[in-house]
Amino acid sequence: MDLTIKLLCFAIFGVLFEVTSACNDQNDDNNPNGQPDVELTLSEQNLVRAMEITDNAVDAHFEGVGMAMSRYYNPFTQTKSSETGSVWMYTAAIEAVTAILHSLEAQKEHGNASIYDENFSKYSDLLSRLYQNSDYYLGTFELVSYTQTKEWTVYGVNRGASKGSALVAGIENVYDDQMWLVREFLEAYKITGNNEYLQKAEYLTEYVLDGWDSTYDANGNERGGIPWGPGYVTKHSCSNGPMVSPLVWLHELYKDSDEVLTHRYIDPNDRVTRRTSQMKKSEYYLLFAEKVYKWQKKYLLRPDGVYDDMMGGCTPGNPQTETINGTTYRRGIFCQDRVGPAITYNSGTMLSGAADLYRATGNSEYLEDARKLSDASFDYFATLGQTMPDYYTFDISGFRNWFNGVLMRGYVDIYPSYGNVASYIESFQNNLDYGYENFLHNGFLPTNLLVGWSNTTNNNNTEGMFSFAFAAKYAVLARYELEK
Repeated sequence: MDLTIKLLCFAIFGVLFEVTSACNDQNDDNNPNGQPDVELTLSEQNLVRAMEITDNAVDAHFEGVGMAMSRYYNPFTQTKSSETGSVWMYTAAIEAVTAILHSLEAQKEHGNASIYDENFSKYSDLLSRLYQNSDYYLGTFELVSYTQTKEWTVYGVNRGASKGSALVAGIENVYDDQMWLVREFLEAYKITGNNEYLQKAEYLTEYVLDGWDSTYDANGNERGGIPWGPGYVTKHSCSNGPMVSPLVWLHELYKDSDEVLTHRYIDPNDRVTRRTSQMKKSEYYLLFAEKVYKWQKKYLLRPDGVYDDMMGGCTPGNPQTETINGTTYRRGIFCQDRVGPAITYNSGTMLSGAADLYRATGNSEYLEDARKLSDASFDYFATLGQTMPDYYTFDISGFRNWFNGVLMRGYVDIYPSYGNVASYIESFQNNLDYGYENFLHNGFLPTNLLVGWSNTTNNNNTEGMFSFAFAAKYAVLARYELEK
């Protein structure tokens, strides 16, 4: 059936965002009008569900022209929490929207222009509003780093009372938050062509790489690694791995360009003198993509093939400075203890990074790393039949519902080079569909897709970032189904 006709059918039945995957008996929340479902391809169905979940989450969690984000919403009591979401949680909404836009573009490229024409402007406008109002998380501070002292305007963990007023000094900002924003701003640039997104992504990339520990140890080796934030000394998977893919994307964006930037480093000969040089952007970004990847692989890859959480046991135990030739710099950090636990997103970012590095360099080592990590991560994190027969269970404690989406995206990224991950990707599709077809309530999915809601109504608060994570996964899967 031509998609134009399908969309017309949606309009006739008044259920554009109430489509389910079959004409079986569903709970009333899925098909309140009792209308027959319109037959969709799996890709179309995934995209429709992504848009539905996103629309409902935006309506429930955001308020006012400033789009303040309530962290929790209860779809049974239809009440939201007074707690405001962090910038990381806010970024989850941007992630869902960029994923939808990419999926809409893929539909258009595969001949389904109608759904693109119907929705692209809507979500492009939503992306713009999210971007503009992310300024409530911006603040300015001066940072003494390993190679310079500079004033930066970056994103704080918590929302400020007005744009640009957020607290960002010390532990009030962390590097991984900037990394997730870099990723989504680059996705936004790739799909819209709006240069403002690219400029912000490159500025934040400069800030993140300013946090790279470029000092040398007694053996003449660069210590490397990026601490969790300028106010911390521990070096985390989450403050390194997420940066690999965006750096590769920037390399690819500039590979045919002669544009340059300033590379700040410490002279390897005396291991003290701070130097600068001009490097082509393409070379600089690839240099650091590989350095960050190799640092995390060296220090945080476990014997069982997945990634631990961080390097702790650090000396010094808090950020310190030293004066060299009359100028103050941050002192280098030595961390000796690999600390767990293994969490899905730490393996997922490195899986995506390996896939992107392999595509960009053709180095088979990255492909071999990705193959091993794909199999090891699914073996470690997925358990068949633990909750439901024939379904895989992933740990969803804490923030793992969002973390698990990063792992799924890693499988999708490596699929073109390692088709064995198809069954791993299918497990996420199955879990999403089970939750949607059995537990969807007022447009929301429960935290546990295989178990459903609590019988106690007040216990059914949902994390906004989880709803956006479910939507993002559906959107990524929609594109995957078209392009695989």
